[in-house]
Amino acid sequence: MDWPQEVRTLLKSLEDHGYEAWAVGGCVRDSLLGRTPADWDLCTCAHPDQIRQIFSGHRLVLKGAVHGTVGVILPKGIYEITTYRTDGIYCDSRHPETVRFVTHLDEDLARRDFTVNAMACHPERGLADPFGGRADLNAKQIRCVGDASARLCEDSLRILRGLRFASQLDFSIEAKTLCAMTECRDQMKQVSAERLFSELTRLLCGCAAGRVLSQYGEILLPILPELGPCMGLDQHSVHHNRDVYGHMAAAVDAAPMDPDVRWAAFLHDVGKPDCFSLDEDGAGHFYGHNERGSQLVCNILTRLRAPKNRVARVTQLVRMHDAPLPDTVPGVRRWLRRMGEGGLAQLVALRRADLAAHARTAWVEERMAQLDRFARTALEQQRTCACYQLDKLAVNGRDILAAGVRPGPDVGRILNALLDGVMDDELPNEREALLKHAVYLAHLL
Repeated sequence: MDWPQEVRTLLKSLEDHGYEAWAVGGCVRDSLLGRTPADWDLCTCAHPDQIRQIFSGHRLVLKGAVHGTVGVILPKGIYEITTYRTDGIYCDSRHPETVRFVTHLDEDLARRDFTVNAMACHPERGLADPFGGRADLNAKQIRCVGDASARLCEDSLRILRGLRFASQLDFSIEAKTLCAMTECRDQMKQVSAERLFSELTRLLCGCAAGRVLSQYGEILLPILPELGPCMGLDQHSVHHNRDVYGHMAAAVDAAPMDPDVRWAAFLHDVGKPDCFSLDEDGAGHFYGHNERGSQLVCNILTRLRAPKNRVARVTQLVRMHDAPLPDTVPGVRRWLRRMGEGGLAQLVALRRADLAAHARTAWVEERMAQLDRFARTALEQQRTCACYQLDKLAVNGRDILAAGVRPGPDVGRILNALLDGVMDDELPNEREALLKHAVYLAHLL
């Protein structure tokens, strides 16, 4: 393991005062996998007051001290040092009522969620792995520490954490752990919406998200019941070789690891069950599923208390994911105006992922080619600084007022009319021509 000097210094400081200390948890797991840990957590037999005394010369974070955690602020970050502990009864399927400080490392590791997170390491003493975490890393599996049902019932957020680790690490779920996840899944409804949203987002942005969603998606039904009707729904289309849910899961894998795009890919067809119909030839249709899907997505993300800007972006992406694309330059400019450059790039990424999750047919290939043409045109408009937003107009509101137009809402109407004319190539984006037309429009209003 590549030990940061600050971690070595913290461990030595604790041990110089007579207290055993180890690096623990995710930093050990990631190091054994050859990854660079995002942070380093330490555990020790020293109590919080003793930790505070040892590091009294440093700035400390003490909000977790009652549960045994003291944060030490060093130049390269905050390092959390936690006293060995066991947890009391979990009254709400999330938080223990009490914690008890203990003296042995194995007791502390026994309270942790999964074996791959229940390892400790020391620069001299090496690896402490009482529950077989390293073997599970080698087997690429997520397995609960001890009795799986007990671990998951203690803290039902661990169910989502297990799925998230499987997604991020491209691991499978061990059989007994999977059984317990299924049995305990209803308890996830007791977890705060914010925590559910956070874990789901991290799950969706994992490298194996699509596979995990495909294999274990039913575990999510208590918190995402809207997915249920999508599972097993045959689309009755030559362009689809998966049911609606399987198609959405495949789209997630094909999408870039942008949280907005991944959420949109995951839910882009969630409106299809409510819009399903069969024609006389037995072909399936889903008229209006974009709009219905956007309503459901807004409800889902609002229920999960997602940030309002994310709700708005994902809802818009779902609403627009199957809308007809323009094949003219003015039409592309109008889409750029409507969605913005970043939003349009996200929409193109979503539509690519959606098409990639289809069956390979001539119709799908043509849709992909059309999307490519649309994306190239949009990029060209951006490259040439084409005018498709008000701030790109050669005039502004002050110019309109200076030309003699009375203050009021007509100023905004005139600016938008000028922009429409420029986008449609009916007016040049030149100051004098625009002011002349503005005066003309003012007489009409």
